[in-house]
Amino acid sequence: MAKRPNILIFMTDQEQGDVVAPGHPCQTPNADRLAREGVRFSHTYTPSPHCCPSRATFMTGLYPSRHGVYNNICTPTAIHYGLNAGVETFSEHLRTAGYNLTLCGKWHVSVEEGPADRGWKERAITANKGASHHRSIDQWRHGPVSDDDGIRRRGRVCRPGWGDFEVYRTLPDGGPKGYENLHDYTVVQEAIAAIDEMSQQDAPWCLFVGTIGPHDPFNVPEKFVKLYDPAQIPLPPNYADSLDDKPRIVQRQRRQLWDQLSEDEVRESIAHYWAYCTLQDELLGEVLDALDASGQAGDTLVVFMSDHGDYVGAHGLYLKGVPAFREAYHVPCIMRWPAGIRNPGRTVDAFVTLADFAPTFLELGEATQPADLSGASLLPFLRNETPDAWPDAYHTQLNGVELYYTQRAVVTRDFKYVYNGFDFDELYDLRNDPHEMVNLADRPEYQEIQHDLVRRMWRFAAREQDMIFNPYGTVALAPWGPADALQAPQPDAPA
Repeated sequence: MAKRPNILIFMTDQEQGDVVAPGHPCQTPNADRLAREGVRFSHTYTPSPHCCPSRATFMTGLYPSRHGVYNNICTPTAIHYGLNAGVETFSEHLRTAGYNLTLCGKWHVSVEEGPADRGWKERAITANKGASHHRSIDQWRHGPVSDDDGIRRRGRVCRPGWGDFEVYRTLPDGGPKGYENLHDYTVVQEAIAAIDEMSQQDAPWCLFVGTIGPHDPFNVPEKFVKLYDPAQIPLPPNYADSLDDKPRIVQRQRRQLWDQLSEDEVRESIAHYWAYCTLQDELLGEVLDALDASGQAGDTLVVFMSDHGDYVGAHGLYLKGVPAFREAYHVPCIMRWPAGIRNPGRTVDAFVTLADFAPTFLELGEATQPADLSGASLLPFLRNETPDAWPDAYHTQLNGVELYYTQRAVVTRDFKYVYNGFDFDELYDLRNDPHEMVNLADRPEYQEIQHDLVRRMWRFAAREQDMIFNPYGTVALAPWGPADALQAPQPDAPA
């Protein structure tokens, strides 16, 4: 194995994993280049479809039940405003091991601490320490409301008393590149300066570049929007889902909000989203060019990924949150390290979660590894090896966004079970229904499969110190309790 590498992380916000998949119509030439020269992890998932818990998992290697961040830490509805006491981040250990660290752009892990409190040098930081959760409820209640005249405008949905919600819009180009006036360009310029600065020093370095695109609204310069013709974009394969067999909150979201959009607007929204992803890919290219110019590309592990996805019309939905469908949980992940990856150009289809990155960075940096992390190092995959006992399922934890819910999911290659404490559960046969259209949870012939997945849920919940064990009558709503799953613990077997 090569010497301790530099680590360059480029994390977008709210990018679907599928947009960088081979053959996808979204244009991402720089991500494609990384995949040719590195390893594509095609089944990478977030434990929670929300910025703060997912980023906290990425930084700590722990699931939300253990790091303590469950929803947006910048609003008055935050369950916690920062990490649990005693929780450590990979950056602290890399700093102790001799790494120089710089974080550019989006933090969004805590408003009680900033990146500098966890070992990073800060540049152009957003969603940082002391952010807007200090605003009073009155300030939220009396915030600005615009376009609340009952007239629906293209690319927006009407919300009486709330103001219109903008889904997408075409912006004028900001300079020859199209994006020079965007904050993400400032973040990338700071990252390039950091590469130049850190590459002049002897110590290995770690650089985190956190952009805010392609997060909603999909407001994108015209240069990129012109790359896609909405008339040529098909609707998502599950767009026609009636949602009749899905939880009622999901039905309400679609019928109250997103059904206002015509099918042509849905196609336009997808075109704008893809355009936004292409813009992010160009920003990634600028960082890669700077890394090449530094002469250190060969000794640098580059990680391109996102924190969570967006529905972008899938099941007729947008954004992220309580629906447990794949599009909000599946994220891109590509790694390149010329000095350390064997047989580049491969695709790894093992289940990977955001909890697996902190242990990976700590092993590569020869740093102290906290005991009992939720994730495990991905280094064997970089060596083209198959790790022993790698999980054959992934788990999710959602306690809500700004409205509180209890939702957990267990996903294998064949089936997906979703426990909805607020409504009826879901079960999907992923072999025959990959787009999650038909809920099988009530069908008698699937009850034993569902029971097995519930047992998995309880075993994972026990391991991760989850809060869903309360046996009180009004909250103990899982169809089977934890007793039979935990009395004789055993390794998970494929469902």
